[in-house]
Amino acid sequence: MWIVSTIGYWVALVIFTILFSVIALFASYLDSNGDSAHQVARLWGKTILFFSGVKVKLSSEVKSLSFGRSYIFMANHQSAFDIFTLLAGLSIPFRWLAKEELFRIPIFGPSMRRAGYIPINRDSPRDAIGSLNKAAQIIRKGVSVVVFPEGTRSEDGKLLPFKNGGFVLAIKSKSPIVPTAIIGTFQVKPRGRFSVHPRTVYIHLGIPIETEGYTTRDKDELKEKVSHALSTLLSGNYSDSITRNNDYTGKEQMIL
Repeated sequence: MWIVSTIGYWVALVIFTILFSVIALFASYLDSNGDSAHQVARLWGKTILFFSGVKVKLSSEVKSLSFGRSYIFMANHQSAFDIFTLLAGLSIPFRWLAKEELFRIPIFGPSMRRAGYIPINRDSPRDAIGSLNKAAQIIRKGVSVVVFPEGTRSEDGKLLPFKNGGFVLAIKSKSPIVPTAIIGTFQVKPRGRFSVHPRTVYIHLGIPIETEGYTTRDKDELKEKVSHALSTLLSGNYSDSITRNNDYTGKEQMIL
């Protein structure tokens, strides 16, 4: 089974990344906020998951989220499949904070930029601050953002120390942070492995952590609070608390 999934993943990744990148570029001209291009990206994520034999279940812990309010979803990063999983699982509009190198990829990079995704130059603190200020402006307009606070994929599945950028962004935008645990993608395809092993993966959303009253001097305190919340989510067995009706089947059945 894993052989079929591996072939399906790599073939789909090449073909559909190019195809949907082109479509996203055209779609980005339908509106000025990038929502159309982001919807194309969601379809790309779902397509990759389908050909990889991976299903997604979203937790029912979304009652504390308010529609119309922007959030910063901070997720652990174990695999390239985290991206597809979040695209498929989070139906609310959001933008990525992503490393600048991705925006240099032909077709794919321009489509990301047109979708309103925000590049972060990790080698230049000045450029990074400018990107965070831009992201804060976008969030204040009501758009949520997804951040991988570890900054890179974990090689052993364990949570890495957090970088400061996402927390500075949360404080600047005064937006609540939603700890977002992705469970199972490491078993699908950890960093550096060629093969893909199909399975069901889970997104478990924690209770939003408010950032009102925090200043940038308090970022370490906020970082510790989010790290504890995310570690707690990851250490639990949430297979029984996932709403069974939210199996990802290629149709829009997610709660969000």
